[in-house]
Amino acid sequence: MITRTIDNFDISQICASGQCFRMTQLESGEDMTVAMQVVASGKYLELQQKGRMCIFDCTDEEFELFWKDYFDLDTDYGSYMDRINQKDTYLREAAAYGSGMHILHQDLWEMIVSFLISQQNNIPRIRKCIENLCRNYGEKKKNNSGDVYYTFPGPEAFVSLEEEALKPCNLGYRSKYVVRSARSVVNGEVDLDQIREMPYEKAKEELLKLFGVGEKVADCICLFALHHLQAFPIDTHIRQALEKHYKRGFPRRRYRGIEGVLQQYIFYYELTGNGRQLILY
Repeated sequence: MITRTIDNFDISQICASGQCFRMTQLESGEDMTVAMQVVASGKYLELQQKGRMCIFDCTDEEFELFWKDYFDLDTDYGSYMDRINQKDTYLREAAAYGSGMHILHQDLWEMIVSFLISQQNNIPRIRKCIENLCRNYGEKKKNNSGDVYYTFPGPEAFVSLEEEALKPCNLGYRSKYVVRSARSVVNGEVDLDQIREMPYEKAKEELLKLFGVGEKVADCICLFALHHLQAFPIDTHIRQALEKHYKRGFPRRRYRGIEGVLQQYIFYYELTGNGRQLILY
């Protein structure tokens, strides 16, 4: 067990933010403690949070080598909020509302598949699609309590499938996106190791070569897998917010290098703050 007191970190907000689909809230305690389970890169974690206090159910080594970086815990998100223009009351309200947001360091292939699936979809359905993929094509493992969980399947699991083979996992027309992308990766047409080392613009250019990946999906992958914080995914909801609050365009130059963090504040505020269902495209 690892106990940390962390500022500007809220696991419930991160879970609901549309960037991670293998994070599940467990039954909360009577003392208002939030409990969450996370599966990432083949690892399983249970996390409890009450206020600023967080308890990670893992070893010191696992925390230091993986989970600390995964949750981006060494970054001062308060410094990002401090950069917001005092006169921009909308953005300040959005950041205050989602002040526990962190941008996770997630697996590149998992994010490619997740955001291919996200198109014209909502969070509960995306979670279900990904769970179906993991159960049918991932590796079966057990956590420390003996409970079964499934790893996220690599591209090799899909490469020999027919393009429609993933429809039973509720992917619909997105099945061919995943299968063709898996073929591109396995055949070496797109090199994920090289993409991980590329700057933002070049990485995005390479991701756009994958079948089914457009501008918004590529930016989501760049932000949530590669941690290119200058990526600013624009979906229908972000576009509507920009049209309403930034008629001259979002001041990206002012916030150069952290645009993606501010995008998440806006996204979370617009959707959960107004009680709407999270539609990601």
